[in-house]
Amino acid sequence: MSQPGKNGLTYSDAGVDIDAGNLMVEKIKPAVRSTRRPGADGEIGGFGGLFDLKAAGFTDPVLVAANDGVGTKLKIAIDADRHDTVGIDLVAMCVNDLVVQGAEPLFFLDYFATGKLDPDQGAAIVEGIAEGCRQAGAALIGGETAEMPGMYSDGDYDLAGFAVGAAERGQLLPKGDIAEGDVILALASSGVHSNGYSLVRRIVALSGLAWDAPAPFADGMSLAEALMTPTKIYVKPLLRAIRETGAIKALAHITGGGFPENIPRVLPKHLAAEIDLGAVKAPAVFSWLSRTGGVEATEMLRTFNCGVGMIAVVDATDAERVTAVLEAEGETVFALGRMVARADGAAGTVYKGTLAL
Repeated sequence: MSQPGKNGLTYSDAGVDIDAGNLMVEKIKPAVRSTRRPGADGEIGGFGGLFDLKAAGFTDPVLVAANDGVGTKLKIAIDADRHDTVGIDLVAMCVNDLVVQGAEPLFFLDYFATGKLDPDQGAAIVEGIAEGCRQAGAALIGGETAEMPGMYSDGDYDLAGFAVGAAERGQLLPKGDIAEGDVILALASSGVHSNGYSLVRRIVALSGLAWDAPAPFADGMSLAEALMTPTKIYVKPLLRAIRETGAIKALAHITGGGFPENIPRVLPKHLAAEIDLGAVKAPAVFSWLSRTGGVEATEMLRTFNCGVGMIAVVDATDAERVTAVLEAEGETVFALGRMVARADGAAGTVYKGTLAL
């Protein structure tokens, strides 16, 4: 660092490198450009991102917005120096929350904050965000990169994302006709997704394994690589099923809080979700976490998705048709349970069977 004289300080002396920020913007422009879609075709660099709803094909839309982060899964990315997939997680956590309301994700903005900006690391993160946007059909129309020395330790960073979607008026979910006897379909998760990582990291510490050690539950992968498997983005399969069948009554994204916290959010107060735990085929990562950490099944169910990233509620007569559309899009779908009557004050989720861990 230069030795400034009186009144000779620069922003760089304070730890903020404007040139590094400009270099990162240039590096990410191709990734951002790859997410263009009808309604969004501008370049980043302005003071705000623009989106044309009419060009996107909407006539009388209701906008739906969601924001989220990646959580302490970022600590694994930082410790293992693997930054190319956390952007997918960031997008997934936002756009999956949009599609459960029947909305098509339209555009996304990110917020990336770090102690010292590394343009290559930043570009890898944004390329992951762009990949998530491509999977979701959303345009990456802007973002913010904040270099904040003193706020974050060297190497640390945080990510937040903001997504906006739209649905034609009257097409939002959940619908008002959910009834006793309706079937709950489960869409398999890709792994832990992006919830519960404070507990995951605690269990890894107990195991004594290094991040580059072979994953005990995934052949041919390091522990970090396996635990950083990106969150599955369900947008395109679900939008196709919503539009082609018209039979989906409700969707719920299974994030932090698992079944008991997320499913009741989309149900009327007089109904509960009866979940058959015996139908759940929990991926090996959850068995390893439960066994290594001594985590009880009830705690697993309220912390992790346990193999189910999304649920759909449909009439029993429509279950086969909806399943076929989702499977044609590459989803793994199985019957998870059904809607039952709920007494006043009773839980919105009830279980039968046992979760195989």
